[in-house]
Amino acid sequence: MNLQPHLKQLRIDWALKVIELFSADTPNGKKISIMLEEIGYDYKVTKINLDNKEQFEKNFKKISPFSKIPVIIDHKNDKTIFESGAILIYLAEQSGKFYEKKHQLEINQWLMAQMGYIGPMLGQHHQFHHYNPGKSEFGEKRYFEISERIYNELDERLSVSKFLSGDDYTIADIGTFPWIARHEWHDIGLANFKNLARWYNDISKREAVIKGFSFMDKNEVVPQP
Repeated sequence: MNLQPHLKQLRIDWALKVIELFSADTPNGKKISIMLEEIGYDYKVTKINLDNKEQFEKNFKKISPFSKIPVIIDHKNDKTIFESGAILIYLAEQSGKFYEKKHQLEINQWLMAQMGYIGPMLGQHHQFHHYNPGKSEFGEKRYFEISERIYNELDERLSVSKFLSGDDYTIADIGTFPWIARHEWHDIGLANFKNLARWYNDISKREAVIKGFSFMDKNEVVPQP
């Protein structure tokens, strides 16, 4: 897919669009579509087909140096941002939502925990347990145990806090939710973790979450525990 003519035409045809989201139907992709729905920004999705290796094409690499999704282009401000955590912070700062200044230290800690620990470890669990079962007993056991530990750690946190960083729903929750939404792949049993399940159920009912979750497939629904 040659993105160059596409990008040029967008600057003409999408002058009224604020954000273009280059993405795929993954937890990291869903973070940003959910955030865009939550803040009410007008956006267009450009699908990057990971199976066809479009993320490695030269023109996409110009906006994503590590060939990863998601990426946004803020056409209004002429900004390109890669890395889902950085995008969440940028959109939160631009909109003034879900990132209250006095709580940013706490929010950042839980968001970085998702970026550096929760997402990568659950992602490895997906690789060994869901996509490639039977290929590595060590890998399956290791990442199942780590994923189960993550469920316990999140459940413990949510036993004393309504949301991850405190009483308010923030970008830390938005970043983490799509990874827990893959709970059917984890075979850990979300319903067994009452505090995590309560948090998950509360977020799953939000209109913006329902819309953002199905940004690639309008028939997709948020999996229930």
